[in-house]
Amino acid sequence: MSDSRNWFAPTPAHRRRRFVISRRDGLYIHVNGKKLLNFASNDYLGLSFHPAVCMGAKGALSESVGSGASRLVSGDDPMLHRLEQKLADWKGYEACLIVGSGMLANLGLLQALADRFTHSFSDKLNHASLVDGVRLSGSRSHRYTHLDTDQLELQLQKNPAEKRIIISDGVFSMDGDCADVTTLLKLAEVHETLLLIDDAHGIGTVGKTAKGLTDVPGIAGHPRLIEVGTFGKAFGSYGAFILGTEELIEGLKQRQRTMIYSTALPVALIAAAETALAIVQKGEEAGRLQHNLEYFKQAVTDLPFMASDTPIQPLLIGENTKALDMASFLADNGFFVPAIRPPTVPEGTARLRFTITAAHTEEQIDALVRCLRSKL
Repeated sequence: MSDSRNWFAPTPAHRRRRFVISRRDGLYIHVNGKKLLNFASNDYLGLSFHPAVCMGAKGALSESVGSGASRLVSGDDPMLHRLEQKLADWKGYEACLIVGSGMLANLGLLQALADRFTHSFSDKLNHASLVDGVRLSGSRSHRYTHLDTDQLELQLQKNPAEKRIIISDGVFSMDGDCADVTTLLKLAEVHETLLLIDDAHGIGTVGKTAKGLTDVPGIAGHPRLIEVGTFGKAFGSYGAFILGTEELIEGLKQRQRTMIYSTALPVALIAAAETALAIVQKGEEAGRLQHNLEYFKQAVTDLPFMASDTPIQPLLIGENTKALDMASFLADNGFFVPAIRPPTVPEGTARLRFTITAAHTEEQIDALVRCLRSKL
């Protein structure tokens, strides 16, 4: 291969990924000259355009834009430590570490925890960041059928080792279903393993206090549990955080390469996330989200949506062309819900991934449902 023009094999047209050139405007998104109502965002509480969150970021921007260095050089602003303590206290853990993104969090975390002597046990539908983290760690990988804790237990029984980690998403991003965290932690206790839960889509959206799937007595803060969360979804900002014991977090400060060798998050994003946390803790937006979610689910009970009690509401289509056709139809009628196709999801399971947020109104949900019924 002489140059980059023939480095990759040609990608079939139906598998090509294209960036959607878009501009967000609150609940709306401008795509290809159309202003569409956004039903695809992970901004579950509408905090990315909340006035208080925006004001928090603007105040920090008056001092600087970038952080200027990694946290271990000169980018470790006091606001990072303050937010880490607030998150640890809120979620019920001893300590917290803020890093650049969810992808960086999981890649670096698994490389720091695991090596070729470690056995990892992963749900087959885990997010790519967890999949790649396992690969880069060099650990011996075992994958169990989605949510099948019985199969996981058999794998644990057959593969004893001194270092073992069970790895799972909390809320699964494409299906909207949830891991059984209680059972996973019981298995971790019985088989003396660690448990890593990435609850990026659950924190801020799930549970009575919106703390996510681990907000169960005896789970949050357990010494065998490590939890990853993000600011880029319900918090409306950017960045990620890891929760665990003081010893774990101290070890990550020394070993997590994706934190050590990355520029620290800009203070404006930290200020926005800290403001968002205060809003999440009040519970008003989370309450509106739950109301809207129940309202939507009641309106589509007879439509072929996949089972989900989270803001992620997938409509399984199957064929790629049919999914693209449905997405195009919705766009023509003022709604943005792009088709999700392989390889993001398994072959034959193309879908439309609807997301319900606290910022939507009942009238907007009614209009969406009417549009869907006219096509299905």
